[in-house]
Amino acid sequence: MWQYLTDSFNWSGPEGITARILQHIWYTVAALGLATAIALPVGLWIGHTRRGAFLAINMGNAARALPSLGLLMLAVLITDQIGFLPVLIALVALGIPPILTSTYAGLSGVDPATIDAARGMGMTGREILTKVEIPIALPLIISGLRGATLQIVSTATIAALVSLGGLGRYVVDGLKLRDFPQMFTGALLVALLAIALDLLFALVGRLTVSKGLRVD
Repeated sequence: MWQYLTDSFNWSGPEGITARILQHIWYTVAALGLATAIALPVGLWIGHTRRGAFLAINMGNAARALPSLGLLMLAVLITDQIGFLPVLIALVALGIPPILTSTYAGLSGVDPATIDAARGMGMTGREILTKVEIPIALPLIISGLRGATLQIVSTATIAALVSLGGLGRYVVDGLKLRDFPQMFTGALLVALLAIALDLLFALVGRLTVSKGLRVD
């Protein structure tokens, strides 16, 4: 594996390690962005209004229970194509539950007395959401984003099963060719990428969460 990693030939070209890492990051960012765009507003709404929580959370947990490979095959059948779209659908379905549940839990955990005090000061519902509830819930919201990122980046290897790139290419091709150094290299790079993204979210949390709410 070390020999495979230190061979400069394996790092160059459209199928080199650098290109595969960038492809893997693209799949992760696209899926995380779409999952956040769907789950975050829903989580904020049900957390703020306390409406629809049972249905939304249970639908999210049901999606989490689906095996990612089975979900990918289902997406292929539904879209009738092999490529980026079914992979995106599978990864987004995987990323929605942790973001949705963490956002709802963060807002529902805000002390009602704090909300009543804000309302007594004349704040509107939108102001209470943006200036009181979201800042207090931010640690849990970021935790949900971190969890979704780790699940998506580790599962994005399934893109290789539908002829796409990414680091999963090394795992799938290595297994097929019995090239274990290549296969282990792919697994190691996925793990290192997941750690790097987790540390990035930890840094974002330190920069954005109020010191009074941080657990150092």
